[in-house]
Amino acid sequence: MRLYDYGPSANCFKARLLLAQLEQPYERVPVDIFGGDTLTDDFAGKNPARSTPVLEIDDGRYLQESNAILWYLAEGTRYLPEDPFERAHVLKWLVLEQTDVMPGIGGLRFRLLTNRWRADEPEAVRRRELGLGALAMLDRHLRRRTFAVAERYTIADVSLYAYTHTAPEAGFDLAAFPSVGAWLARVEAQPRFVNDLEPYPANAERGAGSSTYG
Repeated sequence: MRLYDYGPSANCFKARLLLAQLEQPYERVPVDIFGGDTLTDDFAGKNPARSTPVLEIDDGRYLQESNAILWYLAEGTRYLPEDPFERAHVLKWLVLEQTDVMPGIGGLRFRLLTNRWRADEPEAVRRRELGLGALAMLDRHLRRRTFAVAERYTIADVSLYAYTHTAPEAGFDLAAFPSVGAWLARVEAQPRFVNDLEPYPANAERGAGSSTYG
């Protein structure tokens, strides 16, 4: 099993975290997004969308998209419930993570840290509002819950944690969302938890590299 992976990507971090918690051996293949690695024909053969992560399973097939990878890896383990209703709720949070949390927190963080946007630009302000809404939604949901689904740690928590814990780097004050803060601590207390998310390198700066991000 191989994981084509970019260290500073929280989407890639999701897969690395679950693989660590599953104690699943794998080969990590670094992909330099801003060094042009995803622009090659070879990488397009692995993922036509030219994004990371990509999981190559032992028979040579490729699986793209972080939350799909989480679902595949978690199948048959304690990280994905067997009950259909609980599984549907896991899926719901995987969708909301991509529609609300990732663009509202992760996308804003990336563009601020790499000097693509100023905090007062209209699109940055819009993303901040989306991020605030996502944090408020999570905070309400977690007030009387230990974890996102079924009172147990699942891939819903893995997925949501990845970008939510980076919110301060996007200018969000997590003190305003105490239930989120307490949940982050519970996730970090899970067995075999690792946080190996890397900072963005110099070639991720606006105009410095060659990538699908410009």
